[in-house]
Amino acid sequence: MKIYVILDNIRSAYNVGSIFRTADGAGDCEILLCGISPTPEHIKVFKTALGSTNSVPWKYFKTTQEAVQFIKDKKVPLYSIELTDRAKVYHQLTFPQDLAIVLGHETEGVNRHILEQSNEHIFVPMNGKKESLNVATVAGIVIYEIVKNKK
Repeated sequence: MKIYVILDNIRSAYNVGSIFRTADGAGDCEILLCGISPTPEHIKVFKTALGSTNSVPWKYFKTTQEAVQFIKDKKVPLYSIELTDRAKVYHQLTFPQDLAIVLGHETEGVNRHILEQSNEHIFVPMNGKKESLNVATVAGIVIYEIVKNKK
């Protein structure tokens, strides 16, 4: 099992660092940083990740489209985490052995061109007044559901 975690222009270094820690805890993850997403050289990513930038493989792509093409070349299905008309609740799916998840910009979400290329759209349902959770929190919820689903 391999989970590719594509960060589509995540602006917060703290979110990126937190996602690295989650990926380390889950195991068998690789992070694909795209566009404005800070890389592990950024001091805030480094501090928040608490060393997980050394244990989780990562690559940087100038654009998210380049990362998506990298995934498509591997014939790995692409799941965008975004609330859309076709989105399914994350815990009601059976996930393939290898997959990529896309997490979008904190306020803009996943780029619409990336959504169009995605095999599935998934979301975490909300019971409160807000429409969404913090991107690092969503990453943790979905990544651990995928791992649980594989056992």
